[in-house]
Amino acid sequence: MCGIAGLVDERLGTSDIADIGERMLGIMAHRGPDHTGVWARPPVFLGHNRLSIIDLSRANDQPFAYRGLTMTYNGEVYNYLELRTELERDGYTFSTSGDTEVILAAYHRWGASCVERFIGMWALAIWDESKEELFCSRDHFGIKPFHYIERDGRLHFASEIKGLRVSPLFRGAINESQVARGLYLGWMQHWDETYFVDIKALPASHNLTWHKGTVRVWAYADIDTMVRNENTFEENSEAFRELFIDSVRLTARRDVPMGVCLSGGLDSTSITSVLASSTDEHQIKTFTAYYTGAGNVDERPYINHVLAQYPQVTPHYISPSDTDVASALDRITWMMDAPMPSSSYISQYFVMELAAKHGVKVVLDGQGADEIMGGYMHSMYRVVADHIRAGRLTQALAEINAHSQRQSYSMKRRFDVMAKSILASSRDEIALYGIEFARTYPWIMTKPSSRYPIHVEVPSGPRLNAFLYNLLRVTLLPTLLHTEDLNAMAFSIESRVPFLDHRLVQLCFSMPNDHKIYRGETKRILRAGMRGIVPDAVLDRKDKTGFITPGHVSWLRGALSHLLDGNWDELDGYVVKSELKTVLDAYRKGDNSNALFVWRLVMLRKFLQSL
Repeated sequence: MCGIAGLVDERLGTSDIADIGERMLGIMAHRGPDHTGVWARPPVFLGHNRLSIIDLSRANDQPFAYRGLTMTYNGEVYNYLELRTELERDGYTFSTSGDTEVILAAYHRWGASCVERFIGMWALAIWDESKEELFCSRDHFGIKPFHYIERDGRLHFASEIKGLRVSPLFRGAINESQVARGLYLGWMQHWDETYFVDIKALPASHNLTWHKGTVRVWAYADIDTMVRNENTFEENSEAFRELFIDSVRLTARRDVPMGVCLSGGLDSTSITSVLASSTDEHQIKTFTAYYTGAGNVDERPYINHVLAQYPQVTPHYISPSDTDVASALDRITWMMDAPMPSSSYISQYFVMELAAKHGVKVVLDGQGADEIMGGYMHSMYRVVADHIRAGRLTQALAEINAHSQRQSYSMKRRFDVMAKSILASSRDEIALYGIEFARTYPWIMTKPSSRYPIHVEVPSGPRLNAFLYNLLRVTLLPTLLHTEDLNAMAFSIESRVPFLDHRLVQLCFSMPNDHKIYRGETKRILRAGMRGIVPDAVLDRKDKTGFITPGHVSWLRGALSHLLDGNWDELDGYVVKSELKTVLDAYRKGDNSNALFVWRLVMLRKFLQSL
């Protein structure tokens, strides 16, 4: 829910603080149309655009004051009822029925460590009048955004990057390293870096304090990547099932209409099926984008299996036309605050628009499942690598053969899988991402790849867990969550992601590899845990299509082809012009081998044009 903004700035007076803060809120008005509130006590300003989700009364408007604490907060702490009961046993009383007051009471009771008790998603800032200190925090996986500028003891923060571009601390320099990462790796941010040198993102599972002009940032939690779970596969399947059902139950708490973004794949179907079978939801609205024609994806046949099993599910569909995409592109790119690395985020925008048209204010989505259970092909390379490193060569070969048979791979593709698996066994994640960075597409940047730093972790434990850890923390999930939040908030919708319950994530990391991937079957624990809940036709799917859209080829050759026109001067200084021309000319002549790269170049150009 909501959008937040704030300043702690001893160089600004009351009127200047209020003016800047209110401008930041105004730019982000789409995040919270139900109420705008401000609180200003120099040197502090806290602002809030409210999207009412739980306890819709005005008593929950923010900024919210409680026992000398004042907070502006975006998100939902799903276990607030359980926390409230615990706090009441300690003598706390409450005048509201939502989670906002509970969070402040928890901070009053336990201090900064309170966030370690939260299950949910949050970006919050609490001003402590007695300490003259600002405490800020972001949830375990960065589901809710928190961006800030800090300079000379001055701190300005906002939910969205665009909110900070009106700050007097913003100077506008582009982060060239992030330009390179975006083009070659598809990352929209990197740890605390964004596309702007001035603007930082508070990393997931981190807190921040401002005190007397000093800013401190620290991690309050991490993922244990060592395998410490000795349960049988059946025991872990049951544990996963119970915990996932509980996560869906918690994320379904709200006082407004809710729906599900249903792709037809395993993840979103699991959410829908659990809602229908294990909660008291009597009507479940689902929202789906599809495309027909050669090479496009239409998942409605799989959704039909869900409809047959659960009559309380009411589907809603949208198939964006080329005209729809062309008309909406300017707003979508403005919302993103960074170049879109894939056209799939445009489809997501239209799904959120469809949900809004049907009166929904909360959606559940399946982000995170692939990242915690090995849903991507690169996970398979690490599974085989772990077998090789342990000397289990027969097991490694059996895994490759099973996966190849499952996917009907040619002999050439089998050797490719084997070669990449051997590489993954001999190189750590830092080296593997360095290779991908330098060799995925034709290198056209003005500087070599070594000049643009990338930071990935090499945690202890299996190679598979190291890969999944970086998916969650560094490489993919931060971008997915960035676009998820902005696309949902474009229509004043709160998006919730049940797979990113930190209890569920840690359970998956504690399991051995073969509970997640075995003999070519990915997300094995999810398939077993959902047996009897999700239709077998979906559980037994062997394909993984992803969220495919026509963007990289048909849109860019059709309704968006004008984006290829012109002299491309906007990219001067970032790329070698002659190399850029070679890539674009090949694409214009029908070569699709670098179509995704061309899409990223086009989106980078459009982003730079908008500044």
